[in-house]
Amino acid sequence: MIGLVVVTSMPAIETDGLTKRFGADVLAVDDLDLTVEEGEVFGFLGPNGAGKSTTINVLLDFVRPTAGSARVLGLDAQADAAAIRERIGVLPEGGELYDRLTGREHLEWIARTNDLQESVDYEATLDRVGLTAEEAARPVGGYSKGMAQRLAFGMAILGEPDLLLLDEPSSGLDPTGMQEMRTIIREEADRGATVFFSSHILGEVESVCDRLGIMNEGRLVTTGTIDALRDELDLDASVSIEVDAVPDGLAADIESNEGVHAVETDGTTLTISVANPTRKIDAIRRVDERATVLDVRSTDTSLEQLFNTYTGNGEGEPEPSAAGFAGDETAETAAEVGR
Repeated sequence: MIGLVVVTSMPAIETDGLTKRFGADVLAVDDLDLTVEEGEVFGFLGPNGAGKSTTINVLLDFVRPTAGSARVLGLDAQADAAAIRERIGVLPEGGELYDRLTGREHLEWIARTNDLQESVDYEATLDRVGLTAEEAARPVGGYSKGMAQRLAFGMAILGEPDLLLLDEPSSGLDPTGMQEMRTIIREEADRGATVFFSSHILGEVESVCDRLGIMNEGRLVTTGTIDALRDELDLDASVSIEVDAVPDGLAADIESNEGVHAVETDGTTLTISVANPTRKIDAIRRVDERATVLDVRSTDTSLEQLFNTYTGNGEGEPEPSAAGFAGDETAETAAEVGR
């Protein structure tokens, strides 16, 4: 009898008790258990000194953990580092480019380093990140910060890596460039890549991430979708509904419904606080049954509020610098780790 073989996908990133100390006094990452599923866009947040860069440096084998383990694409982050580097794309924050090389030469260099010459379309990649052929033919020493960031992102996505590790991907970009970056991130996820990125622009994280994790003082304090984190903290969402006239008893009737915490009336505007965003539709429907709705304005607990609640709004101290994502030797490192 032939048994049934069940194939299960491995997490794209998995850490178990990951700990990193720098000297006797600095505990940068403290017993981190983190799972990032294959194909998701995962936002990695935390104040300065929270442990984000150190965690990423361990995933890239730029620093070795003091204790615990990390797996990337089902492989051991240290023992199988070379194999991992063939399958990932990296955009380090503040990564340095070679001033005398052109934009296209940077892409060609990445392709040679990773044996991608036969499989990449340089023009398509440049067009995708918003660089013209004329700009790509110029030495990058004359690039603006935004152009350099576009090129670095193009280097990261070259060759369709299985995993993208992006540190502040929108750094230096104007609003249009930021939106284009978000679009590409979603496109990469749609083709099956996993995207793991950190950002200080919380609106960017909220608009593009499937899930997020928040680090504080070396520990992972929470993970989940934004809606799940709102529910976990029992933070209200609210909706303001302007009507032609407020019927007698409407506010009391709305407030008596399950999931409604409070109803305030100001002239012809009802502001309804509900337990979670899904309850707002019910509230709007009940108002619409008894009055003519003129305008609706919705407000949820922002990601900034969630972030501040989970971290205590602490600023922290800068993490000890390590080669790679933290800023040293980034040009050479970017090629070595895949793209």
